[in-house]
Amino acid sequence: MPHIWVEYSSNLEAGVDVPALLKTVQDAFIGDGTIFPFAGARTRAVPVNTYLIVDGHPDNAFVHVLLRIAKGRSEADRQEAGRRTFDAVKAFLAPVTASRPLGISVQMEEADEALNFKTSNYRDYLQRRGATEKVVA
Repeated sequence: MPHIWVEYSSNLEAGVDVPALLKTVQDAFIGDGTIFPFAGARTRAVPVNTYLIVDGHPDNAFVHVLLRIAKGRSEADRQEAGRRTFDAVKAFLAPVTASRPLGISVQMEEADEALNFKTSNYRDYLQRRGATEKVVA
């Protein structure tokens, strides 16, 4: 953890660099890695092809970021990370906001500890690679 979903209306694909948006979101949320571990981050884009936004005008668009985390972080840490992520998304999408109707939202959820089953060997591979910094493909 954390798991990050970036849902967006598919009418943004022509004007938004989605991989760069994912990197912006992940970098902002993870920050320096002291609260949320980089090795646990799984960030994905989810284009939404069928949607109805307010009056249905074809220019209307949205980006919704869902941040799912394990329990155990203080409310202050969650607030700070959420605000940092929201501000980064707004800044990244400012050119889009200036040219069309756009809704931006960021939501954070805590996973249920009793129903959260997971395993990963990402840290092992990061260590083998000698990665001390974030590596982006």
